[in-house]
This record gives sequence, structure tokens and C-alpha cells, in this order.
Amino acid sequence: MTTPLPLPSRTARVRRYVGKSLLRTGARIKRLIVAVTKDPTEPRPAIDPPLDETGHHPVVAYFAETPVRYYQLRQWLPVLEKVATERPVLIVTRSWATTKRLREQTHLPVTYTKTLDGLLTTYTAVDAKVVVYVNNGMRNFQSLIYRRALHVHLNHGESDKVSMVSNQAKSYDHVVVAGQAAIERHRRTLINFDLDTLVVCGRPQLDLDVESTISPVPGKRTVFYAPTWSGEDDANNYTSLDHYGVAIAQGLLAIPDVRVVYKPHPRVLTSTEPAVAAAHEEIVRLITEANDGRDEPHLLPFEEDILGLFDTVDLLVTDISSVGLDFLYLRPDVPIVLTDRRTDRARLLRDAPIAGATDVVDAESVHDVAGILSRNLEDDPRHEVRTSLRDHYFGFARGESSVRFRMFLEECIDRRDAEVGSVVGAQPGATDAGDSEAGDEI
Repeated sequence: MTTPLPLPSRTARVRRYVGKSLLRTGARIKRLIVAVTKDPTEPRPAIDPPLDETGHHPVVAYFAETPVRYYQLRQWLPVLEKVATERPVLIVTRSWATTKRLREQTHLPVTYTKTLDGLLTTYTAVDAKVVVYVNNGMRNFQSLIYRRALHVHLNHGESDKVSMVSNQAKSYDHVVVAGQAAIERHRRTLINFDLDTLVVCGRPQLDLDVESTISPVPGKRTVFYAPTWSGEDDANNYTSLDHYGVAIAQGLLAIPDVRVVYKPHPRVLTSTEPAVAAAHEEIVRLITEANDGRDEPHLLPFEEDILGLFDTVDLLVTDISSVGLDFLYLRPDVPIVLTDRRTDRARLLRDAPIAGATDVVDAESVHDVAGILSRNLEDDPRHEVRTSLRDHYFGFARGESSVRFRMFLEECIDRRDAEVGSVVGAQPGATDAGDSEAGDEI
């Protein structure tokens, strides 16, 4: 005779009930969010425009994100437009809201596809040979299913953030990086990674001429405070806003002959982190208040292209992000002050070599932030070492990056054409697709 199983305790039954209730509630909330945020003008066809109107495009830029991450692709648009003068380029999207925005801001063709089947059908129809990616979005892995193209990761900036190096790099045929610093970053961080997949191309975006959007003010020096956002998790949080942002702004505003330009990362403007949002609001208040009765106001150019703000800057204050390195490349003659929210100088110097060429604002030095800023404006004490680090991060004269990038894409196209017929199962339409659901826009 078998012994009956004991009944679960009251506590276990309550826990199980609560768990199921939470799951049901979460599913209902997700359906509600989708219903509320779904664009009512979303096209009915799975693919828009129809593929018979698209033609062949050997280079495809895949971007599955909603407009909140549009900035990741935006900086690549001028580069891709240049590529398109030699090879047709198509942007493939998965968000209708992003599709509409792109069609307003670039002359490149944009194809929207909702489902995975639609995506793979699109790639086959346009004969995609090289697919490029500007981020590590989760839905990149749906695109990577396609067998008849080489897949190339570009990322959307060059920085020393930990997010710049991920095991996801192993998924791509190649990863385009800026220079030697990026190679060392991958070697230091990843295990069992083939460094030969890295392709050094510099920063093609920085070869383009960007019209300056602010003019110099006679008798005034311009200091640019450009903090980053708080990241997806603590490891990727490099923002100075919640720790030192207000102190930095107050220190800058206290210098009489300085014009302050404050432009944070776009995602600071919608941050849900209370301390970050509060610091941002206080800085805006301080600058707005300081502008009362001022002939040449301090600036809050939140919507401007950040590269268009560099030309007139006499000092950059920034966090670990692509802003500091882009500025180093374009304006190596101008001092930079970095921040370190963790106040760990050894770690900062290990992870971000640029810190060896800058003064640093952290918990130990923030009390002297006004002095740090004034000394860099007056003396630029780290000019020589900063100039040498520019070569470590980039290594090319301006203009060479774009040439290298276009040559690399051509080489990829030629290699793909030579190899595609030799891959078993690489016939058009063959996929590894399992789940054909593409998911909703959010």
C-alpha cells in the first residue's frame, strides 16, 4: 500500500496562490501596456513597403528598437548614407514608431517587418549580404538566424563602459572597433574570444563635418558639462548627476567669465531614477536662474547634435562614456575633466586609460571641484599625455576611418559572395526559425 503524499502546508498553498496571482497580474499589465502604447496607424501588412518595391540591397542596417533608443542609430545615418553612394543600403526595423521617425530623417529606404518570418523573407528578397548592428538588442538574435549574410556589430560609440564588451560579441562574424584600446578591452574582459574577429576602423562618424550649433562669445570661455545616464544596471551606471552633478554646475556657474553648456545623455531627460531626475531638474533650475539678466545665456541644447557643440568648447566635464572619447578625437587640444562615481582610482585607470590624462572629480575631490575646473581652464596640466592617448584609442588621421569602413564592407560583400554557395543549407529561405513571433513593439 502506497503512502499518500502529505498535503502542502498552508504557507506553501498561500505562496503558490500568490505566485500564480502575480503571474496573471503581470500578464494583464503587459497586455494593457501593449494596448495603450500600440500605434493605431501601424500598417496591416507584415512588411512595409511591399518587397516588390524594394529591390536588392547588399548592406542592411538592422534596428529593432523603439524611439527611446533611436539615438543609437542616428549617429550612423550619415555614414550609411555615404556608403549608399557606392552600395545600396536598407534599414530594417521592427517598431513602426521608429520606422516613421526614420523616414522623416533619412533618405535611405526603411523597411518595417513585424514578424520573424517577415524579417527572414525580407533578407532573402533583398539579397542581404552584410547585416550591421548598432547595439546589443535582444532581438538582434532573431536577425542572426539568417544564414546567407555576414553579421557585423558596429555598436553606437567608443567608450570604456563595461557594456562595450559583451559575450554577445561572439555571435557576430566581425566586431568593428575604434582602435588598440578596444582590442585590449576585449582581451582583458572576455574568455575564449577570437580577437581576430575584431576589425579596427576608428570612428567613421567623426570624419563627417558637423555644423557648429553654438557660436563663441567674446571674453567668455565655454565649459560643456555632458553627463551620461544611469545605465541598465549598476555595473553600467557611470553617471555623475546624482553624486556630483549639482556641485559641478554650481562650481561652473561660480566662475565669472564662463558660459555653461549643459547637455546630458538623452535618456537622462526621461530618467525614472529619483536622484538622477532630481539632480537634472536642479541643474536646469540653477542655469535658468543664472540666466536672469544675463546678456549671453548659459545653454541647455538638449535636442542638438552633440558633435555640433564641440567646436567652441574650452573645457569638457563628462563621465565615462563615448562623449569624452569623441571629444578627445576631435579636440585633443582641449582639457577634459572626468568623474568617478565609485571613487576607485585604481579601477578607473585600469578600465579607462583616458583617466590618466585628466583630472578626476570623485568623492575625495568634489570639495575642490571649482578649483579643479579653474586650473584646467587656466593651465591644461595634462595636455601632452592626453594627445598620446588619442592615438591609443583611435590611431588614425581624420578621414581614414570612413575609408577603412567602406573598404571593410566591400571585403565582406566579396567574401560573402565567394562563400555563400559552399555552406550546407544556405539556400534562399532556409532558416533555423523556431518561434515566428516577433513580439510587440515594447
